[in-house]
Order: sequence, then C-alpha cells, then structure tokens
Amino acid sequence: MVLEVFRDVTYGDVYWALAVVAATLIAARIIYPVFKRVVHHLTKKTETTLDDKIVAALEKPIYFAVIIAGSYFALIGIDFLAPYLDMIRNAYFLIGALFVAFTATKIISVMLRWYQEEIAHKTHAKIDDKLLPLLNKIIKVLVYAIVLILVLDHFGVEITPLVASLGIGGLAIALALQPTLSNFFAGTYIMSEGAIKVGDFIELENGAKGYVEEIGSRSTKIRTLPNNTLIIPNAKLADTMITNYYSPDQEMAVLVQVGVSYDSDLQKVEKVTIDVGRGVMKEIAGGVPEFEPFIRFNEFGSSNINFTVILRVKTFVDQYLIKHEFIKHLKERYDKEGIEISYPATNVHFRNELVEKKK
Repeated sequence: MVLEVFRDVTYGDVYWALAVVAATLIAARIIYPVFKRVVHHLTKKTETTLDDKIVAALEKPIYFAVIIAGSYFALIGIDFLAPYLDMIRNAYFLIGALFVAFTATKIISVMLRWYQEEIAHKTHAKIDDKLLPLLNKIIKVLVYAIVLILVLDHFGVEITPLVASLGIGGLAIALALQPTLSNFFAGTYIMSEGAIKVGDFIELENGAKGYVEEIGSRSTKIRTLPNNTLIIPNAKLADTMITNYYSPDQEMAVLVQVGVSYDSDLQKVEKVTIDVGRGVMKEIAGGVPEFEPFIRFNEFGSSNINFTVILRVKTFVDQYLIKHEFIKHLKERYDKEGIEISYPATNVHFRNELVEKKK
C-alpha cells in the first residue's frame, strides 16, 4: 500500500511540500518576534508583569503552532494523499486538541505563578502557598479531561455513558473520601477567612490553648505551653468556638483579684494599689508602660472587701510574670502601708453561752 502511494508521487507534489515546509519554518522564525514586538508595545504602559510573562510563555507554542499549521497545509495540498485526507484531518485534530490543552495549561500555570510571586508573597497568610499548586493540578486535569471528551466526541465515540460512569465513579470516590474532603474544605475556609493565622495564640472551647504552628490541608497543629503538639482535624476546628488572643491585636488586659479587710481606708487602698501596678507596668518585661492601671471594687466578701485590679500586657504569656511580680510587690507595699488582707474567718456562737448571758 505504501509503495502504491509513493508510486503516484510527482515532482510537483514534492516541490509543493518542500516549499510549504520552508515557508512555514521561515514564518515561524518571523511571526513570534513580530508578535512579541507588537504585544510589548501594547503592554509596556501597564505596571503589571503578567502580560510579559504570558508573552514569554507563548514563545514556543506560537512557533510550533505555525509549524503544525504549515505541515497540515503541506500535506493536504499533495494530490496523491487525497484519499487519506480524512485520516490526516483527524490526526491533526488530535494534535491540535492536545496542543490547545498544553498551551492553555501553560498560560494558567504562568498566571498562578505570577499571582504567587507578585501578590501572595505580600500577605502573611499561607493559604496561597498551599492552595495554588493544588489548584494548578486540578485545572490541568479538568482541561485535559474536557479535551479528551471533545476528541472522543469528534471520533464518534458515545460519551454519554462515559460521562455518566465518571459521575457515578466520582460520587463513589467523594463518599469514600468524605472525611478527607471535609477536612480539606474546612482548612481552606479557615485559611481564607483569616480568623486564625500561623503564630496566633488561641484557646479552644474545651480549654486547650497554644500557638498555631501549621494549618494543613487535613489538620491544624497547635503547640501548647508545655511544648506539646495538639493536632486537630480541620472539620472539628471549624465547628469549635475559638478565642484568638492575638486578634485584633496582641495586647490584652490582665485581671487580678484582691481583697482587703473591712477596716481598710478604701481611698488609700486604691491609691497604693494603682501605684504598685503602675510601677510593675514600667519595670517588668511584658507590661505596657504607658497603660494606667485601675481598680474596681465589686464585692463585700465574708472576710474582705474584694476588688479587681486591671493591668495590661503585650502578649498572652506575659501575664504570668506580670501577675507574679504584681502580687509580690503589692504584698510588700501593703505590709509597709499597714493595709490588711484578712484571713477567712467565721464567728461561732454556742447556744449555752447565749442562754447564760440572757440570765
């Protein structure tokens, strides 16, 4: 069969094919520089580098597109290949479909890479670093899947049962991977919402607290104060009440409960306590020096008049040292000023003593 084909070859066919191929190679060398120069002239006024990256990414695709088109016209212009014209067209349809898919995924990859380099690195969130590579892979799979369906449809393959099978298979896979997918989407929601970020100090509904070390696709890792790692599935974390001690900022109030005896001069107590708190704020690391401490009396206790001292620290963990030093300094100052903190006491009256007093 091959011999019969080549037996019909004429010099005109050979010259035509060679001329078209030569013209194609020359055109491929000329078209891209011209295209690049024209596009550069149009995009040089823009501040973004995205258009330049896309143009650079199209260098080889444009070159090969011209060659593919030239070779196609060279083949269909040869008379002795006329009986095989449908076969040639089908082959080039397949080549063209794959070429379009390759070019589209290349451009999308360039756009996502540009976003990651130019936009994402300016934010403190890690969501872009984790999701963009995954998004790139998903888009590539979708593009090639669409191209595959179009190719099968072009060649007359019934795609309805295939699509239905893929849908059923996808549903089965989704059900099997439901916990994993649930954690993945919950992690995506947590990162995109920005309510908690890596480095934040948080407290969960169950009382567990620590620093957020990593928000992964399946779970979130929290380093507790005893230096242990708490691993929580993202789906569970998304449904939990969370206190973020670093939001809206890291500074926070610290409440210290104090009580003085009923014989105390409350004006003096307030003045002395605020003076001690002011000194601690300025002298101890972790305190906010410009903050003015204050107190609020709130209860007539069984042995003392109780009140709350409000201090302020730079971060959550600073409160421990501030409370420690404040209590030490306050006790020392109260002793000097003669301010008493009474011990819990209960007066007991015996019935017999009361009867004798009445007599």
